[in-house]
Amino acid sequence: MKPETTILKPRTANPKPQLPLSHIRVLDLTRILSGPFCTMKLGDMGAEVIKIEQPAKGDDTRTWGPPFIKGESAYFLSVNRNKKSLTLDLKSDEGKKILTKLITRCDVLVENFRAGVMEKLGLGFDNVKKINPRIIYCSISGYGQTSSRSHKPSYDLIVQGESGLMDMTGFPDGPPTKVGISLADVNAGNLAFEGILLALLQREKSGKGQFIDISLLDGLLSLFAYQSQIALSSNTKVIRKGNRHPTITPYETYGTKDGYINIAVGSEGAWENFCKAIQREEVQHDKRFATNARRVENREALEKILIPIMKKKRSAEWIRILSRFDVPAGNINPLSEILELKLLKERSMITSMRHPSIGTLKMVRNPIKLSQTSPNQFSPPPLLGQHTVDVLKWLGYSDSAIQLLKNKNVI
Repeated sequence: MKPETTILKPRTANPKPQLPLSHIRVLDLTRILSGPFCTMKLGDMGAEVIKIEQPAKGDDTRTWGPPFIKGESAYFLSVNRNKKSLTLDLKSDEGKKILTKLITRCDVLVENFRAGVMEKLGLGFDNVKKINPRIIYCSISGYGQTSSRSHKPSYDLIVQGESGLMDMTGFPDGPPTKVGISLADVNAGNLAFEGILLALLQREKSGKGQFIDISLLDGLLSLFAYQSQIALSSNTKVIRKGNRHPTITPYETYGTKDGYINIAVGSEGAWENFCKAIQREEVQHDKRFATNARRVENREALEKILIPIMKKKRSAEWIRILSRFDVPAGNINPLSEILELKLLKERSMITSMRHPSIGTLKMVRNPIKLSQTSPNQFSPPPLLGQHTVDVLKWLGYSDSAIQLLKNKNVI
């Protein structure tokens, strides 16, 4: 399949109805996960995203695998749709000149290098805002731009441990456990997306761009909600509890006759219904379990009653019974099964697109659904350097000038 070669056009030339960010152009200097996740979300909502990649190598994740799908890394594919790939050596004078031209034409710049790297390249915010005072400049790093550890390298795993998340995850008698996804990275990408939208709103009033400083550590800590509040406001030590909720019960995972299910009794009404569902209404009236607070205090005694009961029926049977009594309960699905779930199809959460080397590519769709301007078409993750010539011609470079840049390994 021949790769697309779409020449960049003025932002006003987008088809109608325009997506919310169809008037925005993004200079994407990110790689791996946190930054690419942010810029993909911007692209999903209509922004034109120009991804800068190192010549011959590209984003680190292009080589992360297996699995590879017809030579393309599944990891890279997951967070790089709706982007144009331009290879560029940022250490060369010619590369910096090209980047400067792009800066003048972009609304947003996103980077996730270690703090200080962009300044060494002469591309820190103070220099960039002189080139384009309206630009919104977002930096994502492990520890932010203003801490004593700003210049230290960091990855999602490191931050999951340092933040306290791993100390809260897992069973009390087991080792610290990371979350099954790269939560610190993805959350930082979401926060960067949020910060950029806020800065764009502010620019409508002030006419000026601004700097956005996103820290993986800050972002992960902000998710802890009641856990951090418990630690800040009481002498209660936050410890690993496995699948138990620290302040609610029954709100955890139970073994059944053939597997496991989750049960979430989040109110006194649900507790009453739950006791009826398991045909143990005397448990509801037991003073030890009269309120949620009492149930948490007497959790061990309650579990001695519930665990044998739940083992008597199969998971599917319990789901049907609990559903009949309006008690929230659910299966623990393998990812491969949830991706085929009827519910996801009803929500249009899986989309397909044509990739230049893979063919049909399925991806998880952007979950934000707007009634009038939700995206319904996506461009596939680009091949390395797929749009280099297009972008350079758009900037005014001739064929001979582009060939010279290739000869010098600038692109």
